Amino acid sequence: MFREKYSKELNNPQMLDYGVYLQCDKLLSCQKPLAELSTHDELQFQLVHQVEELWMKQIIFTLIDVLEKIQLNKSIPILSQMRRVHMIQRLMIQQLDLLETMSPKEYQQIRLQLGNGSGQESPGFVTLLKMPKDIWQLFEKHYLHERKQTVQDIYDEQFSHCDAYAVAEALIEFDELMQKFRWDHMFLIRRSIGINSNSLKGRPVEVLQNGARQQFFPELWDVRSQMSDTWGQEYGKVRDSISKKK
Repeated sequence: MFREKYSKELNNPQMLDYGVYLQCDKLLSCQKPLAELSTHDELQFQLVHQVEELWMKQIIFTLIDVLEKIQLNKSIPILSQMRRVHMIQRLMIQQLDLLETMSPKEYQQIRLQLGNGSGQESPGFVTLLKMPKDIWQLFEKHYLHERKQTVQDIYDEQFSHCDAYAVAEALIEFDELMQKFRWDHMFLIRRSIGINSNSLKGRPVEVLQNGARQQFFPELWDVRSQMSDTWGQEYGKVRDSISKKK
């Protein structure tokens, strides 16, 4: 009785100004009809992934603005926009937890509906993987070459917590959150279908770990190791224990 009653409202939402502006009729029709769901969890599965695509669309749109601002050396707007990107990335990571409420049995039923599709085909994700190359090239040109400084200068030799450092840290946070998203996705797969199973394209799921290890801005990661090694040579790799001092 309740399923029939409220399903009608979901299938035929009342369209006042708010709903018209948001195009709720189209939005709520982007999922399979409730009567055709393979399992109760399929609606959640579709919604989470559709929302992820919308969030990635917003990230891409924001990063386009960041690319333009980097060319103009407008650091404050860059930091403001990157803060928005970071917040969306964290939301995307949190949303993956919803999918862990599915049982492996129910996920297998949903998996049958995907054909040969996989998350690697996500249009938003594929585009996001391309953007860091352009971001780094512009950062390198406008924040390093034009200012006649290196990453080592910004982080160590001439460290002053300048705008170049702040922008670099915004980029490293984007990189870190992308890696966390990919690793969390790996654990989701591990929990739902097992890490040693084959993907829908016949490849071992384990190969997805290679993508999770990808670094978009390796120069910003490597400088930390270089700095630590330099300090180690200067102060000594093995130092006296402070617990033995009086």
